[in-house]
Amino acid sequence: MTSKSAVSAETQPHTTQRNYWIFFLISLVIFFLMLIFMNQWFWVSMPFMLTFLVMALGYM
Repeated sequence: MTSKSAVSAETQPHTTQRNYWIFFLISLVIFFLMLIFMNQWFWVSMPFMLTFLVMALGYM
């Protein structure tokens, strides 16, 4: 690959914040389901939920 055919950061496809909100809501549902039915394991879903929240808010 030459420098002329290299893809720049501006032409990379970006995931929209709308998708991040959808991922956050899905992980939030999973979080609550795990909190209700497997309450000793609810913390496993927390990193995903909080990461997608931060990305949806545009802080990362």
